[in-house]
Amino acid sequence: MSTDPTADIMHDRKAWLDRAKTLSEALPFMRQFSDETLVIKFGGHAMESDDLARLFARDVVLLKQVGINPVVVHGGGPQIDAMLKRLDITTPRVDGLRFTDEATVEVVEMILAGKINKQIVSAINEAGGFAVGLSGKDGHLIRARKLRRTVKDPESNIERVLDLGFVGEPAEITPHVLDVFRASDVIPVVAPVGMGPAGETYNINADTAAGAIAAATNSRRLLMLTDVAGVLDKSGNLIPEMTAAQVKAYIADGTISGGMIPKVETCLDAVEKGVDAAVILDGRVPHAILLELFTPHGVGTLIKAG
Repeated sequence: MSTDPTADIMHDRKAWLDRAKTLSEALPFMRQFSDETLVIKFGGHAMESDDLARLFARDVVLLKQVGINPVVVHGGGPQIDAMLKRLDITTPRVDGLRFTDEATVEVVEMILAGKINKQIVSAINEAGGFAVGLSGKDGHLIRARKLRRTVKDPESNIERVLDLGFVGEPAEITPHVLDVFRASDVIPVVAPVGMGPAGETYNINADTAAGAIAAATNSRRLLMLTDVAGVLDKSGNLIPEMTAAQVKAYIADGTISGGMIPKVETCLDAVEKGVDAAVILDGRVPHAILLELFTPHGVGTLIKAG
């Protein structure tokens, strides 16, 4: 620790000047996104870490304060698994996919629309925002249909349709309730639970729900927080930007594989339906959203049309 008061003052002054410079450099980016809607899919390690969740909440409040309209859509797979285990509910797997029966979907709704949703709402409110929790069932936000997967038997080569129970996908997004919030200081936090045509509840993948909401709200950006840096090339290096055509080529040649495929496909679908760009970024990086939006080079992989 320095014993020279003048040196300490100069050090503090430089630190504050650096912060002021950072804010000044961010101004053009803030203006670029002013009054625009951003849909943020929040999940993975960032949601499970208390420290990262608090930083995320502060960043979302900052977005609202500078005139941007964030819509948060969250997941909760690990928390659902933990509760099912506590309740001794076993969920069978069909070709690696979890079958969701009536008892399971009740737990899913309880955790997603209840515990997790309210934790995120509370964190944003504690950070100085004004958040309201919703599920896709509120205001007919997400009208859902049963998700059906076609799989091919490797031996007979015969295709069959998997029935996964109450696993759904968006059939229609009605963004009226989000439009109302857009004109206010409210930050909506959406649990990916939708309602079917007969009033049944469907569990929807959070990535899929976020992409559909981004398209329906003409969002400027879809931000997908993950547990990886973004899309990586075959050497393990981050690909900072891709067009839709490049994404398809990378899937075809195996550069994009495994669990990253459905994420980039969600981004592609959103971009093809009018979202300006979608970004896959690492939610484990503190202030990842601010770094992506308010710095020249961003921190993730941006996907755009073309």
